Amino acid sequence: PKKFLAAQIAVGTVDQALLGALQVKNAHLRSSSLARNLLVVDEVHASDVYMGAVLQGLLAAHAGAGGYALLMSATLGSAARERWRHIGVPDAPAPPGLDAAIAVPYPAVSTAADIARVGENGQEKVVDISATPAMRDFDAVAQRALTAARAGAKVLVVRNTVGYAVSTQQRIEELAGGNVADAGLLFAVNGIPTLHHGRFAAGDRRLLDGRVEALLGKDNRAAAGVIVVGTQTLEQSLDIDADLLITDLCPVDVLLQRIGRLHRHSRNDRPAAYRKPQCIVLTPPDGDLAPLLQQTANVNGLGPNGYVYRSLHTLEATRRLIAQHPVWRIPELNRMLVESATHPEALDKITAELGDDWKAHAVATAGGYIADAMTAASAIINFGKSFFADNDQVVFPGNEESIRTRLGDERVEIALDPPAASPLGGPDIDKVAMSLRWLAGVAAPEEAVASESVAGGFEFGVGGRRFRYDRRGLRRG
Repeated sequence: PKKFLAAQIAVGTVDQALLGALQVKNAHLRSSSLARNLLVVDEVHASDVYMGAVLQGLLAAHAGAGGYALLMSATLGSAARERWRHIGVPDAPAPPGLDAAIAVPYPAVSTAADIARVGENGQEKVVDISATPAMRDFDAVAQRALTAARAGAKVLVVRNTVGYAVSTQQRIEELAGGNVADAGLLFAVNGIPTLHHGRFAAGDRRLLDGRVEALLGKDNRAAAGVIVVGTQTLEQSLDIDADLLITDLCPVDVLLQRIGRLHRHSRNDRPAAYRKPQCIVLTPPDGDLAPLLQQTANVNGLGPNGYVYRSLHTLEATRRLIAQHPVWRIPELNRMLVESATHPEALDKITAELGDDWKAHAVATAGGYIADAMTAASAIINFGKSFFADNDQVVFPGNEESIRTRLGDERVEIALDPPAASPLGGPDIDKVAMSLRWLAGVAAPEEAVASESVAGGFEFGVGGRRFRYDRRGLRRG
């Protein structure tokens, strides 16, 4: 970690660069090593308020030291784009109005001085998109996926939470039952049916990634139908090509990323019924998001207490776009779609239309964003100050564990002794990562904990709580 950014060419997650802007050990070494290079940040639209503020601090220092940066995104809204274009610029202009934002060329290259249209690659994808209120109807989702797979389709099912993904996988397996033909439609690693999400050990995750790309990849797709169920991990960094996409409702920029895994490559071997891209978006019952305003538990990954996408305004705008535009021409409509669900004017219109509860939610959401930005400001290095305080002590705080590149659910690693056998046939597992919340206030053990083999996997205990790891990943007992 100390030498990584000193390489002439360094490839890694954005966190590696962000650590150069935070008050942590070796930050100045990181940022000074980076300063001589071109910094390229992909998927910049995915930066939340906290990460965005940290990245802006890094970019301001990087450019101030004479460095250059290139930020890339296929789905960046104008409000965010203007913030990136004018980092460190006093009296930066306000974002354009909604109509003007929609009229901006796409695709384009933007600098602080100009937005210039660039040539397209000539490829277009025309997607039939529809919404169905089946987010909690696992039987309906499983039936739809099996019907398509039986017709030879490669089906990608993306759920917003691990819990929903596991429940979907379980229902598909139950419906497949003892039918040998249907059993062959299930995504499997080394013959073991499973799914794809972030609660797998590193070795198993590599197996999962490789198997997904082997079945849904560009060149070596399986001949028969297959169903791959997972979470947001399927929309990131995998070159996969599905015939049918079934996905939970999510913000439009995320939805476009998921659609990027649908008919990703040109091919002539798709089943007749799926030669045109089809995307089915799962919404709450009756397509109504209003009940989520009062929801107090993480039910489906939506809304203020869902911990995945907390702005219901953006989700409601996306739902309306699906209803209003049953056919999405990509990339022709990209700019319109993103602006219509992310631009402040579009979101304010929803607030005004839907009443007091939505106004309260807008205020609470804005308050959360302000809090995240203030948290970032307290953690970012002020490169304009001396590295030392008056008493010759480094000005960084002593407890660096509280400063992270991302806010959210903190994770801890639990070492296992003895290492446990992988239920997917991968390398033995000597440690697993889990949410700190799962320990319910109990400190993470500094020593390894005992693992116990059970049918289909292994179990272990921490602070009186039991955990199980099997072909469906890590779960609470």
